[in-house]
Amino acid sequence: MPELSYPQPGAASGKGRNFGLFIFLALLAGGVVYCAVHLLDDLQPVRESSVLPYLLLGVALLIALGFEFVNGFHDTANAVATVIYTHSLTPNLAVVWSGAWNFLGVLTSSGAVAFGILQLLPVELILQVGSSAGFAMVFALLIAAIIWNLGTWYFGLPSSSSHTLIGSIIGVGLMNQMLHGANGTSGVDWNQALGVGKSLLFSPLIGFLLAGLLLLILKAVVRVPALYAEPKGKEPPPFWIRCLLILTCTGVSFAHGSNDGQKGMGLIMLILIGTVPTAYALNKAVTAEQTQNFVAVAQQTSATLARHTQGAAPSANPRADVEEFVRTRQLTPATLPALQQLTAQIGQQVASYGSMAAVPQSVVDNVRNNMYVTSEAIRLMQKANQPQFSPEDAKVIGNFRKQIDGATKFIPTWVKVAVAIALGLGTMVGWKRIVVTVGEKIGKQHLTYGQGAAAEVVAMVTIGAADVYGLPVSTTHVLSSGVAGTMAANGSGLQWGTVRSLLLAWVLTLPASIGLAAGLYWVFRTVF
Repeated sequence: MPELSYPQPGAASGKGRNFGLFIFLALLAGGVVYCAVHLLDDLQPVRESSVLPYLLLGVALLIALGFEFVNGFHDTANAVATVIYTHSLTPNLAVVWSGAWNFLGVLTSSGAVAFGILQLLPVELILQVGSSAGFAMVFALLIAAIIWNLGTWYFGLPSSSSHTLIGSIIGVGLMNQMLHGANGTSGVDWNQALGVGKSLLFSPLIGFLLAGLLLLILKAVVRVPALYAEPKGKEPPPFWIRCLLILTCTGVSFAHGSNDGQKGMGLIMLILIGTVPTAYALNKAVTAEQTQNFVAVAQQTSATLARHTQGAAPSANPRADVEEFVRTRQLTPATLPALQQLTAQIGQQVASYGSMAAVPQSVVDNVRNNMYVTSEAIRLMQKANQPQFSPEDAKVIGNFRKQIDGATKFIPTWVKVAVAIALGLGTMVGWKRIVVTVGEKIGKQHLTYGQGAAAEVVAMVTIGAADVYGLPVSTTHVLSSGVAGTMAANGSGLQWGTVRSLLLAWVLTLPASIGLAAGLYWVFRTVF
């Protein structure tokens, strides 16, 4: 059985390791300073009458980054499992290498996954994110996710951080609905939940089947016995196999950062908007030229919608009528006139202040909520294709939604850096338990070089494709099921005790995190 340990280094290698550690710590310190400086710079214009918002901001940020730190125990550890287990890289070098590519993956991510998950939250809570209910929501779902992740990590089970977070969000939505009665904005968006659930359900099956198929193809095409051998003691594999395994580790690390890292980014943005809305409710990086374009598109959209109102009387409360449509998903004669008025109002509000950055604190929440409700209404209309706009009109309305999302759904670079640091540090602390499970406890025989490469290639492609479509998937589930698929295809056999434990963690994660988050939300609603 290969051991996850290495000989003691000599003086020369010890000096090299110390130098590498110094470089790493210097980069880590630079990242922390960068995040702190930009956060303070963003908060500089904010004038709060008490220290409570800043205190809540600090606590919530620590909890959110703690979630990403624990996420590193689980998901990023899977990326380094094969290169450590096969001695392609030393553990220290592997986790630093993986952390660097996670960092790049986070920085280049689109944000689609982040806001796709947040769309599961009740619209009611999104609109009240700075209220006591909003604080209770954030703390409940984060703490529930951390509790479950730590518990499964302690027992060495590669459970899914994505699964846990989504269960926590659903738990908050269900409890909020129980407390406030059933309507379209107080509970979970089950259509969105169904789409997310499908990606989490089918991605492990895809990983199992495709990894097994890829291994069989490799065996038929690449007839090199060394590729299908087990690691021998502490010796690294042949050079070209080593390069292949490092390449697949790199790809999985990058894909993991671009997908999983977005979950923490979305939560941090929710925290920032809830605690210091003046700084983060609207994207102040939007330039004056882009603001002028936003106003022009709003006016064009208002004129387009006006052609479909059929001369209806103006609404006394347009946002309430649009919210009614979001709640019921049913068009009424008041819906389009109200949406047209709200669109015109958004354009007038932004135009009157000249830029997003100039919107005063007293109205920033109102402007953002107007935008959020409008975007949600347009999304539901597009999804149902009701009403049936002409292609030209649909293009204009869709463009306005993109403009709104650009103003409200944004992620500052320092947030990405903070999440990348938390992920990397989590990997360095907790990688070993998960690596041992992946490398030694899934199959009856030890993982071979070819099996590790096949499982990681499939994980890399699956996660990358999910990121393109804005779908959350679990690195843990995809890679673990991929390893199991290669064991089955190779005839190596599976350790059913481990497989049962993995399946049990997979099955229990949703109900456990739903129950934890629901209970914590009820408690925090009372506290706040």
